[in-house]
Amino acid sequence: MSAARRRALLPLILVATGVALAGCGKGSGEHAASGGPGHRLAPVTAQGAVSAATRNTTRLGGNEVAADAAAVARAVYPGLTAETRPRAVVVVDERDWSGALAASALAAAPTGAPVLYSSGGSLPAVSASSLEAMHPSGMASLGGAQVISVGAAAVLPAHLSVRAVPAGEPAVTAAAIAHLMLSAGGGVALHQVIVVAANAPRALQMPAAGLAAESGSPILFVMPAQIPAATAAVLSELHHPSIYVIAPQEIRARTLSQLRRLGSVTEIRTSDAEGTGAVANAIAVARFTDGTFGWGVKEPGHGLVFANVARPLDAPAAALLSATGDYAPQLLIERPGEVPPALADYLGNIQPAYTSTPQFRPVRGVYNHGWLVGDDAAISAVTQAEIDALLEISPRRQSSEEASVTQAE
Repeated sequence: MSAARRRALLPLILVATGVALAGCGKGSGEHAASGGPGHRLAPVTAQGAVSAATRNTTRLGGNEVAADAAAVARAVYPGLTAETRPRAVVVVDERDWSGALAASALAAAPTGAPVLYSSGGSLPAVSASSLEAMHPSGMASLGGAQVISVGAAAVLPAHLSVRAVPAGEPAVTAAAIAHLMLSAGGGVALHQVIVVAANAPRALQMPAAGLAAESGSPILFVMPAQIPAATAAVLSELHHPSIYVIAPQEIRARTLSQLRRLGSVTEIRTSDAEGTGAVANAIAVARFTDGTFGWGVKEPGHGLVFANVARPLDAPAAALLSATGDYAPQLLIERPGEVPPALADYLGNIQPAYTSTPQFRPVRGVYNHGWLVGDDAAISAVTQAEIDALLEISPRRQSSEEASVTQAE
């Protein structure tokens, strides 16, 4: 690793998934950043999940998705004051991909619910301790529910009020969550939905999690050759909503035509130059905007979430970061040790810059910040350092127009 990369790595910070927050010393940070065998940047510990921070990035999570979800939840909801407690928490089985993806929309207001993962009939210790520490206050519009259990069979603490969403086919579960969102919003109409193919590669579905959380739009599922009855019923109830289709190449033209009878369809597509892979698809979603819908991240000054396609459940886990704080769209890498060229190009296009003039000093600039989900088996220390450099505000040559303004002043 180069000296510049080593300097980019700052001390390790403990992002607690228990009650206490703790930190690691400088020596520990340098040792972890070496990337040697057996050293993990974000291992799961008895106290929680370790996070490595650089000047422009923060790593949340550990070596499993339950730890990743807990770390995100506790970063947003420390649970130390009334204002930092969630009203409700989603618990979903880590084996239920479609349920977890659809539940991402519950991170949006008014629910603002983080996702925690169960595993079969058990609740991992990191999920259980986080649930207790956050101490959800309950949602009056959902009958005081403190936990929204999406198809999860895990035994939950008896003192918590639970609203259950039964397990079912992807379209059925997603429709039930859409109805739950209507109830949580006090009957306020939903005008926009996000549609993905239920059997599309999970890597192509992942960006829907962040977009749903940011927009407050439910995720609905179709099959390539048909619209399930549960999905069609929701679309009919919403009276011709705006339908945003992610990865439309996974859905047959006839099915897209059928969707147009139920709402106004907009396809979120990559350009021919970008291709149709998962990395390009996530960038297309981050760039997309239609009026007030979507991020439209085409300039500096944003939060960004980075996850590995090999850990798709990190997308629902990180959805809360798209619905609060710096409202970050989700971007993807395919290999832990590499920033994909398309992603590097995109980050270069939105990299903050400044000139040396008083009007354009760094202190007057805008900044990007990256959230990295998972340990260094998901995103390596070197990749974190490279992402940090691509997010750093950097000097640029003053334009002739700026020079003229400076001289005039």
